[in-house]
Amino acid sequence: MARDTLAKEWGREALVMRNRAMAEAFHAVPTKHRLRHIALRLAALLPIPAQQPHEKDRILLIRPDHVGDVLLTTPAIRALRRARPDAELHALIGGWSADVIANYDEIDYALTLEFPGFTRQSKLNWRSPYELLIESARHLRRIGYSHAIIFRPDHWWGALLAFAAGIPVRIGYDLPDVAPFLTHPVAHQQQHVVLQSAKLVEPLTGKLTPDNLSLTYPVGEADRAWVDGYLAEWGMSSRLFVIHPGSGTWVKRWDEAKWSTVADTLIEQLDAEVVFTGGDHELALVQRIAGGMQNKTRVCVMVGETRISSLAALYERALVVLGADSGPLHLAAAVQAPTVALFGPADPGEFRQWGDPARHVVLTSNIGCRPCRILDWGGDDPANHPCVREIPVGSVLEAARRVSNPG
Repeated sequence: MARDTLAKEWGREALVMRNRAMAEAFHAVPTKHRLRHIALRLAALLPIPAQQPHEKDRILLIRPDHVGDVLLTTPAIRALRRARPDAELHALIGGWSADVIANYDEIDYALTLEFPGFTRQSKLNWRSPYELLIESARHLRRIGYSHAIIFRPDHWWGALLAFAAGIPVRIGYDLPDVAPFLTHPVAHQQQHVVLQSAKLVEPLTGKLTPDNLSLTYPVGEADRAWVDGYLAEWGMSSRLFVIHPGSGTWVKRWDEAKWSTVADTLIEQLDAEVVFTGGDHELALVQRIAGGMQNKTRVCVMVGETRISSLAALYERALVVLGADSGPLHLAAAVQAPTVALFGPADPGEFRQWGDPARHVVLTSNIGCRPCRILDWGGDDPANHPCVREIPVGSVLEAARRVSNPG
């Protein structure tokens, strides 16, 4: 017999109190991090020789994250390019984000690195992250940079890397484990990631406002042609909407049966066909959702078949793109497709789609423990974290109809 969940045993308010207490404990600084802080402060005292001034204004942009966060950094990068047209901009990113950066002409070179803590490869031993740092610092020193910008707020490893490489000007957030390695610490504010990133480039660009920060993704004709051919093979019409139900963690996912209902209903209400997208690992999820639909003739499953650029070309032509809080929803917003995003533990104030709120709707539940900002609850029962799943089908349908038929 399945065990009762705490939600059933305690009631909603007790569950909220329990989750708030757990979140507070999760965000508390553990002892090992305090020891790391001391070690990092000592490392910042090492006599690392600075690089010799380089004849080129060469700026290293460090962003270890995955698709969504990298996309939300691009408005600041484009503003930096406008302000420094003659500079070389090099992006240091994970291989998992290389396709995101590849289409941006503002980036001169993209260097990939298996950042510890972000790669899916397990580390060999406790020394391997530091051995990688030393090796990478030597490589960066040979290239020669005038500036480094560390875009992720808590990325002490990236700040230490820029310090070890001897890059003369190092810009990042004024946070305890990061600031010791910076020459220009910037106060970290709880605001949208696009605005946070803009604050980091302002020492080089001057003051930026939201009007200076547009999120766009360049779509190529070859990708549009590929999508046209793919959809033609499935017998799809030109009227379609897209659902991307997957996300990087279970706590951000909506109920599969609800997605089936939304897909069936919007096929009728929008007189359109549905395309499901996702990565290879999300194929089973999408197959279950599509299998639960009543209307199986106006469905296309495009899972594991696309690169970022072809996914953008698909989203560009959609009446609306719906999904959980995830990188693909930011990609959809970047190609000006209307979006409906379902948020749970993450804070929409920081991570909502960038653009006109009338075209990019965020839906949340009213449970009192969100946003907890915890994306991995480990083995805790998913029923104890219902923030996304409490969003009603009717709210999703209403939002989709509204943004797909503006005015």
